[in-house]
Amino acid sequence: MRAIVLMLAANLLLFSYGSTAAPRVQVVGLFPGAAVLTVDGQRKLVRVGQVGPGGVEVLSADSKGAVLRVEGIERQYGLSRELSAGFAEPERRQLSIAQGQGGHYWVAGSINGQPVQFLVDTGATSVAVSEIQARRLGIDYRVDGRQMVVNTASGTAKAWRVQLNSVKVGTIDVLGVEAVVVEGAAPSEALLGMSFLGRVSWREDQGVLKLESKI
Repeated sequence: MRAIVLMLAANLLLFSYGSTAAPRVQVVGLFPGAAVLTVDGQRKLVRVGQVGPGGVEVLSADSKGAVLRVEGIERQYGLSRELSAGFAEPERRQLSIAQGQGGHYWVAGSINGQPVQFLVDTGATSVAVSEIQARRLGIDYRVDGRQMVVNTASGTAKAWRVQLNSVKVGTIDVLGVEAVVVEGAAPSEALLGMSFLGRVSWREDQGVLKLESKI
């Protein structure tokens, strides 16, 4: 009898291992060389050649889609905003910023997990930081960035276009944000430009800037 019980227990154990459900994988953001993955509810920016949540590997990625290796199987994934069955829609995160001195909006946040003071600038096409700030934040812009020239209040300046892992203000965290590193000490404060603002919902209402996450 004991031998029969042990055999049944072993068979049940084998069945439990063999019937493990495949991870629910979605691509909710696409960038050249990187994708934002949601795997069983966990969201992360994963670059090509890296392994993300659930052991999912990104083999290639561009604006049209990503090729992922999931449990040893390669598959093409398109951009998806839909949620897998069994998952509740995530709560939209909100932040209200009161207008400060000079009619500007200032807000504390972070870049790649490092604290930053932002000046909201809807006229800036990208998040922008100075060369000095980039060094403090550990951004290897000379290696990872693409050199370019930007127009500033003082004229033209050398700059580098980079991609940040994350930009966060309040509880709103956006992954894979394009940014510009400007040579020299300007801007003195990081500019929260449209590469971030275009990824959230925002509006001004009687001296208050209201931000809301889209996903």
